[in-house]
Amino acid sequence: MKLQLDQGLVRECREAAGKIAGEVQFLLEQKSTVAVERAVLRLLGINGAAADVPLANLVVESIALRGELGLGAAYWLGNACKQLGLSPEGVAAAAAAGDLDLLALPRLEPRALRPYLAELAAPGLEEIRANRRRRQHLQEQYKMGPPPLLYVIVATGDIVQDIPQAQAAAQQGADIIAVIRTTGQSLLDYVPDGITREGFGGTYATQANFRLMRRALDETSEELGRYIMLVNYCSGLCMPEIAALGALERLDMMLNDALYGILFRDINMQRTLIDQNFSRVINAYGGIIINTGEDNYLTTADAVAEAHTVTASQFINERLALAAGLSPWQMGLGHAFEIDPELEDGLIMEIAQAQLARQLFPAAPLKYMPPTKHMTGDIFKGYLQNGLFNLASVLTGQGIHLLGMLTEAIHTPFLHDRFLALENARYIMNSARHLGDELEIVPGGRLEKRGREVLEKTGALLSEVAEIGLFTALEKGLFAQVKRPRDGGKGLEGVFTKGNQYCNPFMETMQAELEGGFFEND
Repeated sequence: MKLQLDQGLVRECREAAGKIAGEVQFLLEQKSTVAVERAVLRLLGINGAAADVPLANLVVESIALRGELGLGAAYWLGNACKQLGLSPEGVAAAAAAGDLDLLALPRLEPRALRPYLAELAAPGLEEIRANRRRRQHLQEQYKMGPPPLLYVIVATGDIVQDIPQAQAAAQQGADIIAVIRTTGQSLLDYVPDGITREGFGGTYATQANFRLMRRALDETSEELGRYIMLVNYCSGLCMPEIAALGALERLDMMLNDALYGILFRDINMQRTLIDQNFSRVINAYGGIIINTGEDNYLTTADAVAEAHTVTASQFINERLALAAGLSPWQMGLGHAFEIDPELEDGLIMEIAQAQLARQLFPAAPLKYMPPTKHMTGDIFKGYLQNGLFNLASVLTGQGIHLLGMLTEAIHTPFLHDRFLALENARYIMNSARHLGDELEIVPGGRLEKRGREVLEKTGALLSEVAEIGLFTALEKGLFAQVKRPRDGGKGLEGVFTKGNQYCNPFMETMQAELEGGFFEND
């Protein structure tokens, strides 16, 4: 089953997306953020807290308040470690306690300090590489199910209660478990410390919580003889820090979109784009699959009229992901089954959109999201809507399939709701596993016309964005019908200009190894 597409237009879309990404790349070369610097400290092993305030925050804030972040947080830590013979964590603890003024020490020449900073970064880099190797070993030992991989969410607010729910879902057939974040965490400019047992609408993303769930799912993988993947949310004001913690605790997937925080959380566009780049470099290095958030566009805009904005964003996310070192197999580009079910031939349009994404990004796993906007609380109709969604997914060869719940729009799913969702998906996907191989799309028919229409509109939108620039496009509301000011939103005060001798030893080594094909045989 294949759409006949204008390949020249596809190339033009990629060229326009490349131009858009180039504008962003210029920004990345000039600036960094407090979240990037905190992520560097966390990768250096500074993951503790003092009086519940993360040491990484205390150290970066103390440097920023005196206007000295231009060299990068790694420089100031390395400068102190070199002269005092302390570990990075020891330096951070002393600085947080007021026993050490990092800026009062003699300042070693930044270029001369770089080899030492590389030595300090080596253990963190090796830990991430070891986790990547460990994941590969486990996935070879415990084979995963055929795609689309079945993805469910747990969200009790209490990590201890999340664990048995996640394990039960895996036992019922789930391949991927996402621990959805507590409401509002994306707007916190720090990562909470330790195990958390309270959260509204979800559970806090913390290193300790990551560790608990990873351990539990490893136990379940061994029990079932099937590797269970773990997902969390690498977005918001702490995007690169959460990416770092996920890499250190061997998460498998991270929700990590270039535009989501700008459009749906009103985070400053400069802050978001700088943070997403380093977070994606970390994910690339750690062998982590990212999930992008284009599906959210269709919660604020009509899924028929605005389908091309989803495809345009996928092209942009692809180019930004490639620039950060991600391989196509790590790009869970997002889209959703959100057309009004009352619309005649809505299923045809849904299949056309899904097949279009599959053909435009053939090596990407693709993250397909379920119907939510038009779920009414009628559980019987909802079960049928999810059944059609399941059919569209297996028919078009999606890779990551987030299950729809029959009680969507009523309450947080019960365990049995997940069971029924998994039963629905397993039945349909097993019955229709190779159906797409047996069908042909009618040339010039409704499916093909819809796919071509979306692609043509995508090309026009990307050309416009390439002409005016991504920042102006976001100001004009060209994505999700949401307008954001260039110098507005949350977190702008955390953006700063890099000095001439700025150093981020993790970024430098990760990029060099990714570009040099260090993981080519993975």
